Amino acid sequence: MCLGVPGKVLEVDGQVAIVDFFGVQRETRLDVVDEPVEPGDYILNHVGFAIRKIPAEEIGETLALYEMLLEEAADDMMAGDVRGEIEAARGRGVGLGGAMTAGEQG
Repeated sequence: MCLGVPGKVLEVDGQVAIVDFFGVQRETRLDVVDEPVEPGDYILNHVGFAIRKIPAEEIGETLALYEMLLEEAADDMMAGDVRGEIEAARGRGVGLGGAMTAGEQG
């Protein structure tokens, strides 16, 4: 099973965006999304690609369901992997073009 992860778009530069996934910032490609994506939009990400822009009326429910998965499925291996990835990535944010974020700069 494949799992798309919802995230909030923070920056857009051409076909690359910086997206916040539950406190972890990652570069995400926008090539696959069939409509314009702007900062403030939410997307569904799979393996580094935004596969769908989440409509405004679905954002709250989508985030709530995902958070429920992470909280209530404590013994679920997939949820554990997602939590592990989020925790491992905290503090290792990514800027556009691979530049360090303010938190990484000495």
